[in-house]
Amino acid sequence: MKYNVFIDPEREEEVIIYAHSKTKIVEKIEEILSSENSEFFGYGEGNVVKLDLNDVICFTAEEGKVFAHTKNEKLYVKLRLYQLEELFSADFIKINQSCLVRVDKIKRFSSSIGGSLMVTLEGGYRDYVSRRQLKTVKERIGF
Repeated sequence: MKYNVFIDPEREEEVIIYAHSKTKIVEKIEEILSSENSEFFGYGEGNVVKLDLNDVICFTAEEGKVFAHTKNEKLYVKLRLYQLEELFSADFIKINQSCLVRVDKIKRFSSSIGGSLMVTLEGGYRDYVSRRQLKTVKERIGF
């Protein structure tokens, strides 16, 4: 695969890919570009806050709304959980129907007597891994 890079401060940034098929390299480029170009905002207590993806610990869906949890705040986000999952699939993993967690913010997994798995994140947020997502989570985390 050949590529060209042209640096021109006068032009709008653009990436064009010509490929015979959608390979892992093309998918990785798409993931990088989608996470780099995605600015999003959180809303809370009359404030609008530009969210840095590195500060977000998890996204949760509660009462029909989606919230971004950081160490200090819980902010309303105007995107749906499935949209966030598509945008940030490289950094986040779906643990149940209403929660996406940032993989590198996971502190520990705890199992209960019933066989369910609880995830504890930085900042103290805790939630259960659903049976449907258990296999995916184990494969992604590597245990």
